[in-house]
Amino acid sequence: MKTLRARAVLVSAVLLAGAALVVPPATSDGPHRKHSHPHPPPSTESAQVVLDWERTAFGTIYPATPIPVGVPLLGYTSTAMYDAAQWSSWRDDSSETAAVATAGHDVLRHYVPGSAAALDARLATSLAGVPAGTAKDRGVRIGQKVADRLIEDREDDGYLDTSIHYTLKPGIGVWQPTPPATDMLAAWIGSMDPLVVHKLARVDGPDELDSDDYTTDYNEVKLLGSTGSKVRTQAQSDTASFFNSNSATMVGDALVRYLETHPKTLADTAWMFAAMHGAMTDSLIRCWQLKRDVGFWRPSQAIAGAADDGNPDTQPEAGWTPFVPNPPYSDYVSGHGCLTAPAVEVIRAGLGETTPLELRSSNFPTAPRTYATLTQLEYDALNARIWSGLHFRDAMTDAYAIGRRTARAVMEELD
Repeated sequence: MKTLRARAVLVSAVLLAGAALVVPPATSDGPHRKHSHPHPPPSTESAQVVLDWERTAFGTIYPATPIPVGVPLLGYTSTAMYDAAQWSSWRDDSSETAAVATAGHDVLRHYVPGSAAALDARLATSLAGVPAGTAKDRGVRIGQKVADRLIEDREDDGYLDTSIHYTLKPGIGVWQPTPPATDMLAAWIGSMDPLVVHKLARVDGPDELDSDDYTTDYNEVKLLGSTGSKVRTQAQSDTASFFNSNSATMVGDALVRYLETHPKTLADTAWMFAAMHGAMTDSLIRCWQLKRDVGFWRPSQAIAGAADDGNPDTQPEAGWTPFVPNPPYSDYVSGHGCLTAPAVEVIRAGLGETTPLELRSSNFPTAPRTYATLTQLEYDALNARIWSGLHFRDAMTDAYAIGRRTARAVMEELD
């Protein structure tokens, strides 16, 4: 299994080959650092380059790819920029701005070649702000080498391996694609090599169909999640629609804008996005593995087939449809939860529970939402998928467990 730490060792060897380097003692560069090993000296350069290239990554990857397919690209880009910042910081004669911008550019250009011209122009703008000379040139070379190493390391990691498919046969409790589709979206994600962690998070699987927990979840989503629900409030409907936006970028976009007005060091900023997008990637891999290999049915299929589920307390309802259309993959676990939870957990660790993030939704472009606490944000994001009729509560709570555990493991790995 190839991990970020293994890649960092390889990158370090490439960058330091033939050069003598005195390793300074660990420095105090942020609340997330445990100083278990030496860290580079803090950069005096602005963190804006990281924010600029995170924003560039969002705009380059989306809408060019489906939401889950683009998440690993966010992980690749952010971890490469973090590596570049780290290795450049060890050199007195290297620009972190040049290193970060070049690494972000080269990774995105490789994976989204159709955006090459726009990325080249963006890189030229970033580099124009760096004075000409040795530091700029060395930073560019470091960024190039880090990107090249990441691309080489991830070459056979399973990304876009279209030989992998959803193969579970029809049955009670088993999700099936809606005709004419015969497969789930991007089944290969569940077979990718993790990006950062050594072991993917574990959960206990969906509830048994005849259990009390399943009965409770079934009746909850049946009442609250249908198109014509008379129980769901307008506020709940609005929240369901608000969070039916790009879950891969919603929290990250809010973080970019927050850090533009509450700046941190370049090192802390690069770390935060590497941890966020690394954790989102590894959470998504576990999520898609479960969606493909467990294949638990969506509420709409469950409610239509309840007469045959062996549970006398789950009654079918003809014509029941979810408030938000079903995406082309199964219920367990929630992809939305596996992206939102790790992103929020990293921000909670790095900035605190009361970080006020302004979330923007494509469905409410003129009405952003700001939450006083991250717990309140998570409450709405989690329940939104139940009020949408897309998930049983168990799929949401287990997704959040995966996301939080993965985020903690990734943060420990990057410290």
